[in-house]
Amino acid sequence: MTDNENKMEKIVSLAKRRGFVFPGSEIYGGLKGTWDLGPLGVALNNNLKQEWWKMFVDGREDMYGLDASILMNAKVWEASGHTGAGFCDPLVEDVETGERFRADHLLKDNGIEAEGMTLSEIDALIKEKDIKSPKGNDLTNAREFNMMFESRVGATAGDEGKVYLRPETAQGIFVNFKNVVDTMAPKMPFGIAQIGKAFRNEIAPREWLFRVREFEQMEIEYFVAEDQWEAEYAKLLEDIRAWHQHIGLLDENIREYEVPDNDLAHYSKRTIDFEYNYPGKGFDELAGFAYRTDHDLKNHEEASGTKMRYTPVDGVPFIPHVLEPSFGIGRALTAVLCEAYTEDTMGESSRMYLKLPAHLAPYRVAVSPLLKNKPQLVEKAREVFTMLKKEFGNVAWDDNGNVGKRYRRQDEIGTPHCVVIDFDTLGEESPEHKDTVTVRDRDTGEQKRVAIGELASYLLQV
Repeated sequence: MTDNENKMEKIVSLAKRRGFVFPGSEIYGGLKGTWDLGPLGVALNNNLKQEWWKMFVDGREDMYGLDASILMNAKVWEASGHTGAGFCDPLVEDVETGERFRADHLLKDNGIEAEGMTLSEIDALIKEKDIKSPKGNDLTNAREFNMMFESRVGATAGDEGKVYLRPETAQGIFVNFKNVVDTMAPKMPFGIAQIGKAFRNEIAPREWLFRVREFEQMEIEYFVAEDQWEAEYAKLLEDIRAWHQHIGLLDENIREYEVPDNDLAHYSKRTIDFEYNYPGKGFDELAGFAYRTDHDLKNHEEASGTKMRYTPVDGVPFIPHVLEPSFGIGRALTAVLCEAYTEDTMGESSRMYLKLPAHLAPYRVAVSPLLKNKPQLVEKAREVFTMLKKEFGNVAWDDNGNVGKRYRRQDEIGTPHCVVIDFDTLGEESPEHKDTVTVRDRDTGEQKRVAIGELASYLLQV
């Protein structure tokens, strides 16, 4: 096992041990492609979403929020092209066991890049290279497999009651385009942003949070006039780069991949995939940025009979073109954990810690009494905890074990600072330190005395 593979195993182990990510339905043997966020995972996930919303919506004048329903009229997906071949993966089966696999993944596992290949080309390669199933058996010919989950609404049988769990959040924005224009009267260019769940019936989900059947997206559809798209694309591209810096990802670990024409999605004229260098996996998708042209609004106008036009003050109504920055929260959370994972030596012992940015860390600060069996220390620590809780919200109370063990535990979950209330705080041993606390820095281990009255402002500055 390589060092990078070992690092990824350590991250996955830490994520479960410390309450970031749990296997879905674990007590019943799990369910492939599903993962549950634990208490710290929820906190990190929520912080990512809040920071994204602040940057891309609240921090701008040209963005409007939306929260569309997961279930939509099936005609939406017919109009968008998702019920056709454009939203299918190549499927092969083990002829002996019937187990199903993604053909392009099997080829990739054998060192062959299959992106953009037709089914016949995939079949020819499998035959030429004598590729077998993981159990060594022959494979069927490849066929198309649609990734949408089907369901039924109410008691209606047949196709009339058919609905799908949405495979992307984008279409909820497109079908509400007219509603937003009519109610908000936005000036062009403008965007509609949404954070929400999406579902894809992956043939063979694998690799932890990388390929799952239920995931969350942060997505923007940015509407522009056709002759504006290149200039606005360049602006949004810089915003995406700034976002990755804001969540602590190093430039050297991010690669921008220009998707070739033969592998573009059916709606896209240009797409850049942002890829992160995940340990043990290498560069893989982190976010995407597509120029969808007027594909979606035009198709919905034709299919629904509703005009999807923008009318400028002094011009002719037109169908806008669309730029789409799309971020998978699971991918972002994984990249943040990978970037933050650090091993070093402090004192005479080695340690592992998460070097999370303070604005993303599940806990902004942890508060402890030096000894939990001294009521006067506990009482004062509780006062400090309550004060900081009102200021920051995400504050941990930790009185389990000795102070050294608390430090290591908080290091592991990425808490930037630990505050300890000791006898000096009470003025019993050093009167000059009365009403001060020890503040310990996660990254350096350095400790400093800070007055309780200045504690909140100090923590905001470091």
